[in-house]
Amino acid sequence: MRKDALAIALFASVFTAGCATTPIPSPAPFAESTPPVTTIAVVRRDWHTDVCIHREDAAPVIGALAVDFDGARFLCFGFGERRFVFERDHGVFAALGALFPSHAALLMTVLRATPQEAFGASSVIDLRIGEKGRAGLNAFLQASVQTRDDGAPVKLGDGPYQGSVFFAATFTYDAFHTCNTWTARALRAAGLPVSDALFAGGVMHDAAHVAASQAGRAQ
Repeated sequence: MRKDALAIALFASVFTAGCATTPIPSPAPFAESTPPVTTIAVVRRDWHTDVCIHREDAAPVIGALAVDFDGARFLCFGFGERRFVFERDHGVFAALGALFPSHAALLMTVLRATPQEAFGASSVIDLRIGEKGRAGLNAFLQASVQTRDDGAPVKLGDGPYQGSVFFAATFTYDAFHTCNTWTARALRAAGLPVSDALFAGGVMHDAAHVAASQAGRAQ
């Protein structure tokens, strides 16, 4: 039984290691008290998920992360285990290390197109949020970025795509706090009823359910 438990944990770690810092906080659910004012997008990139916001919806601290990019329309954020996603260490020891709390990185991808145009419509779900949700999501994003004593974000380096940058994350990654857990909790910070998930399919399933519910209320 102990061997089976270890095998399951290792499987989860290996297949989500590309995605994990204190653990990711779990925002308390809340009921949005104002009508929707904007949309956010949930993006599936194979086993990984991102959350995208309109550039104009970004709080000043978050918008400043994209100051070097002209024409930004959307800012997409994803969480990952630092050795795996930034240092590109995909070895067995890195995968084993991701079982336990380890340093993480936040990848920001700046889009000049819509998420649907960038990633394909089948990989993107749009969700409506209100003022409180927008503020909550911005606060969650801000809390996710590690800063220096002067308040400047800790930039790790360029990301794997044009218009992408890695920042040090404040939260830790482990087998039970993966990239998809981070995305789910970001959505919950935005006031959306999404459950924790280790895998991308769980995040997208809940996001699709929320989108369908929102569409039904809009009719």
